[in-house]
Amino acid sequence: MVKSTYAKAMRASGRLLTRAKILDAEPPERSRRLQHWAYSLTRVHDSLAIVDLGVPWWTYDAIDHIEQVLTSRDGDVRVFEYGSGASTFWLAERAREVHSVEHHVGFAARIGPELATLDDVTFHVVEPEPSKQPAIGSSKSGNAGLDFRAYVATIDAVGGLFDVVVIDGRARAACLEAAIPHLVDDGIIIFDNSRRRRYRTAIEQSGLREARFTGLTPTLPYPEQTSVLTKPARR
Repeated sequence: MVKSTYAKAMRASGRLLTRAKILDAEPPERSRRLQHWAYSLTRVHDSLAIVDLGVPWWTYDAIDHIEQVLTSRDGDVRVFEYGSGASTFWLAERAREVHSVEHHVGFAARIGPELATLDDVTFHVVEPEPSKQPAIGSSKSGNAGLDFRAYVATIDAVGGLFDVVVIDGRARAACLEAAIPHLVDDGIIIFDNSRRRRYRTAIEQSGLREARFTGLTPTLPYPEQTSVLTKPARR
């Protein structure tokens, strides 16, 4: 309730400031980080408005690092993504193939038509199934009694190896376990909100090397953390 009220107030403030020409109609360049972040606060919890910001919903430092990684590969990148949104559009501009899986049918109905305009994106909608004993559950509020097994296994159904896997949806620990066998040797896993306690054990026991990027995140009024996970170099 508090988050919803805050988001509505910030979006309304943004509309008023734009009409009064105090706020520009277009966001500042991302290189002007503080200005971009301040502008983004008026787009909170509006996924399509966040797309217009030209950034994924990760920390700014993580965005800069990941963009360098993708640029070094000249767009020859295959991506799998748990959790769709602004990052799907951003990645589509930098990769040759993106598979994105979404569990929320209502959100999928809103963003799906927009993603359909992107030639290199395949959008998968996989709802969790009601279950008294979920094989793969989610600790997210409101997800009790839901089994995310098919959602997690979408990466197996798509098959093959990926240069980038994004984990920013539900059942993230299980998604991480499913993703590792599908990661190329020099690939990366982008794990968002990685400071949350419920994710730390899975990350630390994954056998992957972790680089943490903590700080400002578009639309959020508090610092967050995005981690980039890689396989240790072979000796």
